[in-house]
Amino acid sequence: MVFSYYFDSPKELMLKQENEELKLYYEMMEKEVSHLNEMMTDLKDRDDNLYRVIFESEPIPSSIRDAGYGGSDRFRELKEKGLQQEDLIMDVMNKVGKLKKQMYIQSLSYDELAEKALNKEEYWASIPAIQPIHNEDLKRLASGYGMRIHPILKVRKMHTGIDFSAPKGTPIYATGDGVVEEVKTEFGGYGKSVTIDHGFGFETRYGHMNEFNVRRGQNVKRGDQIGTVGNTGSSTAPHVHYEVIKDGRTINPVHYFFKDLEPTEFDKILELASKENQSLS
Repeated sequence: MVFSYYFDSPKELMLKQENEELKLYYEMMEKEVSHLNEMMTDLKDRDDNLYRVIFESEPIPSSIRDAGYGGSDRFRELKEKGLQQEDLIMDVMNKVGKLKKQMYIQSLSYDELAEKALNKEEYWASIPAIQPIHNEDLKRLASGYGMRIHPILKVRKMHTGIDFSAPKGTPIYATGDGVVEEVKTEFGGYGKSVTIDHGFGFETRYGHMNEFNVRRGQNVKRGDQIGTVGNTGSSTAPHVHYEVIKDGRTINPVHYFFKDLEPTEFDKILELASKENQSLS
């Protein structure tokens, strides 16, 4: 008994050696899991701050990325075994489980971005990116977006588009790919007008036209002629009233003339559009 108290038996020596080996393996596994977590963090950062920015997607909330893993009964079988190193094993298993969940969420994010990448070409073709009439000298922009003097009421009112002055019969072009949503004729208001649905929340409206070259439901490409400039509706001179609508709200069209303007020309048209003058409709 005295000998066994002070000296380990061969069996005890073997068990201690096994325990030391298991601790070594645990430490190695812990380092590997930490390394994988660092890699996962890098992937998440690039996804939220680079890839999702490029494809104009909202970052995935941290509440979803870092959500808990499983429940208290997930490792019930291990608990029932009454393992001596239960805490160590459970710690590693929980870390691995959380990492697996983060990898799954990341894979879903990449699937979403892959779909957006396939749609990106269609998006850039559909977005209204040119002026509705040829405006090489930039002198036809008669009135910009914002508060303007109404030509008939002579009071300041919100002008929801841009007026391009042009001779009657001047061709009007679709500013992006889309489907003609409406071809309308009314006594006042926009007179003869065309509305195009470009998808992705974008619509464009062309008012005070003289003639139509399209019909409702027709597919059009950017640069297709959809009609001609007129003086119909509540118009005081031949022009086209052009609107860009995003998600049901009008926005300043001048910010979408990036396809056919040089930087200096864009600065000039911004200056012209910002002048508070009288609109033509």
